[in-house]
Formats: sequence, structure tokens, C-alpha cells
Amino acid sequence: MSGQLLDGRYRIIQFLGAGGFGKTYIAEDTKLYDARCVVKQLQPTSTDPTTLQVARRLFKSEAKILYQLGNHEQIPRLLAYFEENQEFYLVQELIAGHDLSEELTPGKKLSESYVIALLQNLLETLAFVHQHHVIHRDIKPPNLIRRQQDGKIVGMGVFI
Repeated sequence: MSGQLLDGRYRIIQFLGAGGFGKTYIAEDTKLYDARCVVKQLQPTSTDPTTLQVARRLFKSEAKILYQLGNHEQIPRLLAYFEENQEFYLVQELIAGHDLSEELTPGKKLSESYVIALLQNLLETLAFVHQHHVIHRDIKPPNLIRRQQDGKIVGMGVFI
């Protein structure tokens, strides 16, 4: 998919990962000075019209939720969303940093102060999400980004 242009605008430059909901890429916005962004491709399980209709409804719901939550400093803003070739795409701001799983080593104990700071940071964001009556369904270290500029935990994968 590298090099592919989506929605006549977003050029895929790097594969980031895949999960139960689809694939994630880094892309360049060719209409905005090649600014980098994240493109999440959500693939319906079937092209059956009924399945697509349900997938489309869930996709629009997710986009609306991301838009509403995007005014929080620790949730990446939704920049765009679109459907192309019966696949759905969310475009979000790219956060410079690393995923939290890079900080966790199996068998290595974490200090109490580290865990408290991590949980306080994460729980503040979750409280904001819950105030908007949204339940997060996929909290795990690979979905959490330690932002390079200030060390805060940002982004949390999939809502609904």
C-alpha cells in the first residue's frame, strides 16, 4: 500500500500496524504541504450490503466520537474521514513518540512512582472520555503513545 494515494490526498508512506479493526499507516497530506498524519483503515468483514450498512453506521459513529473528543490535549484530533472502495478511513494527527509497550519489559518490576504517574496520566484522559459517555474498548500498551515533547500518554486506539 506504500505510495498509494487515498481520497486524492493522503499518500501512504509507512505501515504502522494491524489489529482487529484494520490497519494503521503514516501518510502525507499532499494538499497540506505534505504534513504527516495517521490513516486508520477499517476493513468490514464482508462486502455484503447489510454488513456494509452496519459497518458504515459504526464508522460514522466512531468518527463523530473522535471529533467530539478531539479537543482534549491527549487525544489525537480527527482531521478527516472517508469511504473508498468499500473500506473506511479515519485520518488523525500524528503524535511523535513511542508506544508504551516499548517501556515494558517482561519480568522487570516497575517502580511505584512510575506506575502511579502512568495511571494518573491515563486515568485523567479516561475520565474525560467517560464524561462524554464513551467507553473505550481496547486499552493496551501498543495503543498508548508516550508523547515525545512532554512525556504524556496520548491516544488510545478505538472507541465506541
